[in-house]
Amino acid sequence: MLEKYSIRTDLALEEKERFEADNVEVQGVVLEEEYDEEKEIRISRVRIETENGAKVMGKPVGTYLTLEAPNLAVPDEGYHREISEKLSGFIRELIEAKGIQEKDDLSVLIVGLGNRQVTPDALGPFVVDNLCVTRHIVKEYGKYAMGMEHANMVSAIVPGVMGQTGMETVEIVKGVIEETKPDIVIAVDALAARNSRRLNRTVQIADTGINPGSGVGNHRNGLTKESLGIPVIAIGVPTVVDAATIVNDTMENLIQALETSDMLKGVGDVLRTYNAAEKYELVKELISPHLNGMFMTPKDVDEMVKQISYTISEGMNMLFTNAKQA
Repeated sequence: MLEKYSIRTDLALEEKERFEADNVEVQGVVLEEEYDEEKEIRISRVRIETENGAKVMGKPVGTYLTLEAPNLAVPDEGYHREISEKLSGFIRELIEAKGIQEKDDLSVLIVGLGNRQVTPDALGPFVVDNLCVTRHIVKEYGKYAMGMEHANMVSAIVPGVMGQTGMETVEIVKGVIEETKPDIVIAVDALAARNSRRLNRTVQIADTGINPGSGVGNHRNGLTKESLGIPVIAIGVPTVVDAATIVNDTMENLIQALETSDMLKGVGDVLRTYNAAEKYELVKELISPHLNGMFMTPKDVDEMVKQISYTISEGMNMLFTNAKQA
């Protein structure tokens, strides 16, 4: 049943929640959660430790840090700065876990994945627009031009999408890596979520790399340590949700409403006999072909994406250009 039942999501946390909802214990997968009540920030760590866990979860072995902040969509500069600081700490944690932070002068390549022309997919390019890139200054004038004893070399690229360039993203990034020799790649991309409440309110940071387009069914070659030869950290924010999942959630609410009505209780009981996979398949059949394959995004996604992209880029700027001054 679990193999057939596949709701699109890029978030490891949502995959884990799906198994918990079905009362299925996944061996080799550890979930740790902490909640900051004052700032309303929930931090989850999903660690996939075994190949069996990776196979069941459909995601590679590694660590997935998820930061959920309901106010991330609210234009509050102070709050966004706090989020940037937390993101900076998480990225540092994953880099140190890779054992490469010991170098005084780190060379980082930041890749902004996605199509700039499509608003929900423009997160990566927008993040790169706000980055403080330093590689050219350090190469030309030396690290003392940055006013620091040690300076990280930050470079960035927006490789576009295959429909624009005719090339796989991994081919472009591989060529850049061969020429510029960075120590680590950080890839930023828009994701697809299972739950609409997580749209533009959640940031996932993973040390496993990323498969561009996988959330919406466009399978491209992944940016991973295996394909690029150096560690890859992926940062993503869910900006779209599959239409079928919204209808599915509405159906759940309808069933609960029917169960409270004496006249219609029987209808609710019949629908309740369907398991989650059967309900999802029923929903897909009902909305096909008109809404099948459609992805939904909030109406103010343009403002949200700009705001969140700035928050992510600030986190990286803090880490790579200010860290040595602190």
